[in-house]
Amino acid sequence: MQVEPIRWRGDSLELLDQRRLPREVVWMTCRTAAEVADAIRDMVVRGAPAIGVSAAFGLALASLRGDDIPTAAALLRSARPTAVNLGWAIDRMLQSDDFVAEAQRIREEDLAANRHLGRLGAELLGGNATVLTHCNAGALATAGYGTALGIIRAAVEGGKRIAVFADETRPYLQGARLTSWELQQEGIDVTLITDNMSGHFFQQGTFDAVIVGADRIAANGDAANKIGTYTVAVLAKVHGVPFYVAAPWSTVDLACPNGAAIPIEERSAREVTEMFGTPIAPEGVAVRHPAFDVTPAALITAIITERGVMRAPFAESIAEAAR
Repeated sequence: MQVEPIRWRGDSLELLDQRRLPREVVWMTCRTAAEVADAIRDMVVRGAPAIGVSAAFGLALASLRGDDIPTAAALLRSARPTAVNLGWAIDRMLQSDDFVAEAQRIREEDLAANRHLGRLGAELLGGNATVLTHCNAGALATAGYGTALGIIRAAVEGGKRIAVFADETRPYLQGARLTSWELQQEGIDVTLITDNMSGHFFQQGTFDAVIVGADRIAANGDAANKIGTYTVAVLAKVHGVPFYVAAPWSTVDLACPNGAAIPIEERSAREVTEMFGTPIAPEGVAVRHPAFDVTPAALITAIITERGVMRAPFAESIAEAAR
């Protein structure tokens, strides 16, 4: 079954509520830009490309309702700071004179980009490969095909035998709840592990590659992704395992010089101190909850976009792809 996270209904936007997966498949209907912004902020929809597509349709809703477009754009832009696709989509929409058609183009282009980068990335995997991934960079994080999981899908579609290990991805458990569910839906071999198990399996020589998504890629190749990605990249480097970052070109921020300039969202302490509403930590304990970390370009083997496979020196290969 092909997972579909976003549905445009002409006068409303339906979002697959990713907070309810995998136990329930529930669709949330948004009829205003404010409702779309809330859905992005509350992680009904998440993943940089999916956030960008959703924001585009949020502006389309505002235009259909006759709402103030600058106000709607500002509201959507503030929903989550790290995903560059959010601002990219809004800026592109504001240059259009047909918001509905432009939002639909953004969605279709994302699907096409993911399918193309999926084919490019699949060529980097052997005929039999075990891949580690972190967080969810699949259909649920995009318009419908996926970036990291898009590569895995393309490899499987091409006849390769791919096994996936999915980090659970604390504290929001996108790997456990979303990646595992998504791969199961399509019959792709998946094994779930906790985040602190990956070092053991690296040591055992289990992984042939690591493939992750990204929420923002700086001009020098530094990449922000879900918290815990940097740790995986260090382990991959130590154990000689290729570490690939997969994202559409819209995730590359040429105006951002390096990872130090990427804003890192800090989310609610409750997502750390509670598990599905049940407290698991002492009341009043101090909490830090950065939602993302930055993997330095020096730890990345290649960045895969629809514009090609970029390798070090990334400042040069990214600049070349931008031409």
